[in-house]
Amino acid sequence: MSELFIGLMSGTSLDGVDGVLVDFGGDAPKVLAHETLGFPDTLRADFLALNTSGPDEIHRGALAANGLAHLYAKVVDSLLHSTGLTANAVHAIGAHGQTVRHRPGEFDGVGYTTQLNQPALLAELCGINVVADFRSRDVAAGGQGAPLVPPFHQAFFSPRGERLAVLNIGGISNFTLLNATPEAPVLGFDCGPGNALMDAWCHRHTGQHFDADGAWAASGTVLPELLNRLLQEPFLQKKPPKSTGRDLFNIAWLEGHLIAWRATGEDSTPADIQATLTEFTARTCVDALERNMAACPVVAVCGGGAYNGSLMRRLQALLPGCKVQSSASLGLPPLQVEATAFAWLARQTSLHRPSSLPKVTGAQGARILGAIYPA
Repeated sequence: MSELFIGLMSGTSLDGVDGVLVDFGGDAPKVLAHETLGFPDTLRADFLALNTSGPDEIHRGALAANGLAHLYAKVVDSLLHSTGLTANAVHAIGAHGQTVRHRPGEFDGVGYTTQLNQPALLAELCGINVVADFRSRDVAAGGQGAPLVPPFHQAFFSPRGERLAVLNIGGISNFTLLNATPEAPVLGFDCGPGNALMDAWCHRHTGQHFDADGAWAASGTVLPELLNRLLQEPFLQKKPPKSTGRDLFNIAWLEGHLIAWRATGEDSTPADIQATLTEFTARTCVDALERNMAACPVVAVCGGGAYNGSLMRRLQALLPGCKVQSSASLGLPPLQVEATAFAWLARQTSLHRPSSLPKVTGAQGARILGAIYPA
């Protein structure tokens, strides 16, 4: 079997697709190429709209999934072109798809999770096996189906033998805690919103899809009463296993809190709200870490949030005894971590190996995740 795999990731931030071509033939995974392709505005808007109920969802969802498959195929083509490889050299593509609903455990103790994708079309377009639908088997086994990446973090980072927290800040933030305690060598869970609320507020008031380097937030002032109100969200107090998404942390959720807060008569500017949302994201991450891993020495941050300077400074200020750094310091740049994880997950599936951690998701046992669509 070829040890070359491609991983594709388009997360809840909806900023674009990250793709990596990875060689698993050595002592450690080696990223041979990395490509990023932004979402067209129309496709981004379609996926945002599909996160809530609306007319003709089946048709709209199918068309959006087709559009995503074509975007994925462009990334795959760029990866092959940049390395001079052919499709025949790659064993499989791991393609997560785009999450539009995540409701595990809510209905008869099982619930569901939905990632829009067209893996059959992607296999046809690329001529490479595609592995997709990674979450549903874990949900069927009573798990959250998320987060999926802690087993990869364990495989990639644990050989260092260090106590380490890996914090992914995409649309939603999630932690992997390595060597947290002797009894729990690996923990993982979603801890709250990442970029989702900050990006939505920024786009509404500036027209930009994200707050570059957190500069707009830095121009505002944190509003303590609003922050305290946001921090009362019950999800934040739940114990792991737990996961969340835009089903909870969305612009309507924020607007509900803003209406109640504004009734108190406090004044603010849009930049103040952005500063408060940035602080909210930082606080939810820090609170979750302190509850689950005392005296953590290092937090390695990946995902788009690693490039938000204001957010990174607040994380460091709130964790004075901990070194907060980019995942690049551990050998994998922030925008390559999750894509590499899906290449690894595709390899696990291809080898018929379990790739879930019941301690993380709450499933009844470890399961082989993903469905294979042959080229």
